[in-house]
Amino acid sequence: MEQQAVTTAYKRLASTYDRFFGPVFEQGRQRALRKMGCQAGQHILEVGVGTGLSLPQYPDGVRVTGIDVSEPMLERARRRLNGHADRIDLAVMDAQDLEYEDDSFDKVVAMYVASVVPDPDAMIREMKRVCRPGGELYIVNHFSRDRGMMAKLERVAAPLSELVGFRPLFPLQDFLSMAQLEEVEIEPVNAFGYWSLIRAVNR
Repeated sequence: MEQQAVTTAYKRLASTYDRFFGPVFEQGRQRALRKMGCQAGQHILEVGVGTGLSLPQYPDGVRVTGIDVSEPMLERARRRLNGHADRIDLAVMDAQDLEYEDDSFDKVVAMYVASVVPDPDAMIREMKRVCRPGGELYIVNHFSRDRGMMAKLERVAAPLSELVGFRPLFPLQDFLSMAQLEEVEIEPVNAFGYWSLIRAVNR
């Protein structure tokens, strides 16, 4: 995956993303927000906020910063602020090179982003860096299968990664080994449990 391919893919998808991917990914978004248990006064960073489908689900009193590499996606996210601009900030930014100080956030979440960024290792390092010690990291993502029909489809789709805007071949164990997360909890989400919600403590 190249950064330019990602921005091009999501510029193309921005106008139809909610229609096609909103319902498919909604259960995972809802589950992540429930698991996060955000409390008033906390500051949350959402990496790859996209069109902001998750923004209405954050409780009142929680400050949210959302970043995304795609300006067309963020244009749609801004329409969802609905009077909450005082506690929700949105910015065009690269998840692999965050422009925030160390220990800036209580919790950091990345939903459907890990297999999109060119360098997921850099994204995880940045998420850890900007999350306070003892804070929590959340990742929702698809992880490719080792066998079965889905594994075959993923292998067929792999050469199209730059066109579709994500990496179909993305094994969970490879990701966990790379990310070096601590106190990890993993649960399946969305249809058929094809996606996973990962919670980890930032040590």
